Amino acid sequence: MIRGGKSYVSSPPSFSNDAKKLLVCTGDTVSIFSTTTALQISSLEGHTGPVTAVIVEPACSPANIILCYCWTASLDGTIKYWDFSVPELMKTIDIRLPIFSMVIPSLLSQQPTENNEMFAYVCVEGQIARREGKLVVCGHIKKCNLTKCRLAGGITLKETKKPELLIVSSSGKFLGVRVKRKLHIWKVPEMDSDRVVIKKVTLHHTKNMTVFAFHPTQRIMAAGDVTGRILIWRGFGDRTFAIGDASLNERDLKDDEERPGVRGDDDADSCTTWHWHPTEVNVLSFSSDGAYLYSGGNEGVLVVWQLDTGKKKFLPRIGSPLLYFTYSPDPSFSSISCADNQIHLLITPSMAILKSISGIKLPCSLPETHEGSCRGVAFDPLSGLVALCTENYCIQFYSLFEDRGISEVQVCERNHQPGDDITVIVNVVALSLDGSLMATSEVKLAEEGIGGLVCLKFWVSGSQKKELSLSTVIYEPHRDAGISAIAFHPTSRMAVSSSYGGDFKVWVCKDGIEQKDQKLQNTCWSCHAVGSYKKKAMAAATFSTDGSVLAVAAETFITLWDPNKVVLVAVIGESLMPIVTLSFVGNSEYLVSVSRGSKPQLSVWSLSKLSLSWSYKLNVEAVASAMDASSFAALILLPTSSKFMEINESSFQGRDGLILFFNANDPVPAVTWSVMKANGGGLAFLQVNPSSLEGNIPDGKSPQTLLAYINGDHEYVIFDPCGRESQKLNVIRKEGVAAVEGTGPFGYASLYGELPEFDPKRNTTSWVPSVSSERPWETIFSGSSHNLPPLTKLCSSFLESLLEKRTDVVE
Repeated sequence: MIRGGKSYVSSPPSFSNDAKKLLVCTGDTVSIFSTTTALQISSLEGHTGPVTAVIVEPACSPANIILCYCWTASLDGTIKYWDFSVPELMKTIDIRLPIFSMVIPSLLSQQPTENNEMFAYVCVEGQIARREGKLVVCGHIKKCNLTKCRLAGGITLKETKKPELLIVSSSGKFLGVRVKRKLHIWKVPEMDSDRVVIKKVTLHHTKNMTVFAFHPTQRIMAAGDVTGRILIWRGFGDRTFAIGDASLNERDLKDDEERPGVRGDDDADSCTTWHWHPTEVNVLSFSSDGAYLYSGGNEGVLVVWQLDTGKKKFLPRIGSPLLYFTYSPDPSFSSISCADNQIHLLITPSMAILKSISGIKLPCSLPETHEGSCRGVAFDPLSGLVALCTENYCIQFYSLFEDRGISEVQVCERNHQPGDDITVIVNVVALSLDGSLMATSEVKLAEEGIGGLVCLKFWVSGSQKKELSLSTVIYEPHRDAGISAIAFHPTSRMAVSSSYGGDFKVWVCKDGIEQKDQKLQNTCWSCHAVGSYKKKAMAAATFSTDGSVLAVAAETFITLWDPNKVVLVAVIGESLMPIVTLSFVGNSEYLVSVSRGSKPQLSVWSLSKLSLSWSYKLNVEAVASAMDASSFAALILLPTSSKFMEINESSFQGRDGLILFFNANDPVPAVTWSVMKANGGGLAFLQVNPSSLEGNIPDGKSPQTLLAYINGDHEYVIFDPCGRESQKLNVIRKEGVAAVEGTGPFGYASLYGELPEFDPKRNTTSWVPSVSSERPWETIFSGSSHNLPPLTKLCSSFLESLLEKRTDVVE
């Protein structure tokens, strides 16, 4: 089994002492990347919950010995000590409270403590506080004795409404936390022990603060707020550090707390305000010498301020909101963590991006009017790549086996600005079977009913696969109607696009002249034919495995066409609700359809009989068919009814979906898996080279076909659906990546007892209208027009019906 798609930016990363490695919190593990190649080289596995902090022990001085030890904290309530050069777990401390943040000041100050003990300060959740007469869960900032492996009894620095991020100064002398409009700063005692109560000072602001940072050598604080302002306090705590009250009082809970101002009664000599960012500040960090301050926010620009003069320079066009700025032991090297799940490695003096660690990007946000209409995931089953629609109108190509980004295609230009209204939606992306062709559909939203535009684009790869270049642009391919689906022919350069306007179009490609750089120039796509069926909206289209049949869904009907002649061959139907997905099941005679609405349905049709084989009343999110077998998988959403959840709560434990693996001729699923975050997820069968998976499949026998599941947050898991391991998968975690649990063919019987709409004992009858030999006029005009008999038979039957009616009148 292969897992991937983890978030790289859930917590700040940490550099090794030689700056050659970057330790990144990725779910319940710590992934270690090479800063030279930006590739993962190892990982630290042992936590059972998301890792929230990773702290590398600094090099020993004066010998300057390079150490490879680090501390990690997790929501599983444990702190672990690692030798990440091996890697090997050295020590575990269980404090039995979820840890949201951790700092270890003594590692930075290198000051001796009582009995040479080491202390960490953690922000945990789980303590009970009384608030407005009610007992609720809140955050506590506590001290932990790492040497004795326990919490320092009775010491609570601060109660907060919710767990907050702790920040420590680079000297280890101060630590602080932000709580709305206050900064609480503690001075760490030089001789720290279990019995020492440390003192604090509080700085105030008139707006909620979002981030803050300590100057490395002076008593200077910088903080950013929700309006984009940066405040610089100089000389904080020079007058006094007092013993603070750790309790959470009612005044701390008010959002509209009134203060006389940031300069009035704070314990600081002066306060300076800078304002450049248009929205809230997310990143603040001083340079190692304290001469510069780095800031960033939602606009995706890194700003470098000269502390003495306030002058600034910029690193623009990063393209995503900034989350963290991390300095390395090498002053010329640093990293930026961005909201698009990328970490950029910077050469600090020149402000240039050296390398990027590209994680899988999150789905793009859509307006409410277009939710559910986006088909923004496409798979390349031969190379194990997935194409994803992301923010900024990009298509990201991501390797599922290597768990890293390969390339990006900018579908249309957009300059990232915070708070921008979405004006364009890339709603459909499709790949050819060999991955050399891509088609995208984009919709420019109308403003007050004016200016809407639909655009179909075809892309072709050059000498390097996935280096796609734009081939053809077609404006309004279906007049003013939107494109519902795009499908490529499996063996030739042909594609079909269906529309909600009631037609579909077949497109063919004429290759241009191949140049010396091996790129096709002047490649052009043109419309080959147009088809429609009773002017019904067409929401799905797909080719058979050999490309001889084109299936198009016309509302509740399935129409079958000859793709070369664009001639209607047959009509299968009718389903209860409009069909939104079609898929041929490998080389078999079966076709799978998915209907959504008040009566959702998963149906399997026999093409040899042109009839319904079996169906279930299930809410299906995605379907995938194996290429060379008669099997398919369906991702279904579990019902949200209170009755169902009451019966099955113990079975599913927070999982909201199922993957059902079927043989097309058998209505009983062979295997089922329960999954998390199924809404917006996708499925695909990947054809792989067994040698490329050596070491990833537990039984040592790499299969030719694997099943990939990607959830709504773009986390994924790949496994063999027919192997032994797939029937006993047990990698469920509360916050795990693409969590899956498997069971046998008869698992979750209560689900199938409530939902099926299938009777295995019933006789299968044809859905194609037939003509009675005795009274043909009663059925001759029922069904579709293409089923009418020849004109000679039609006329005689019609006259015969008139004669019978006339006889009835005479009687």
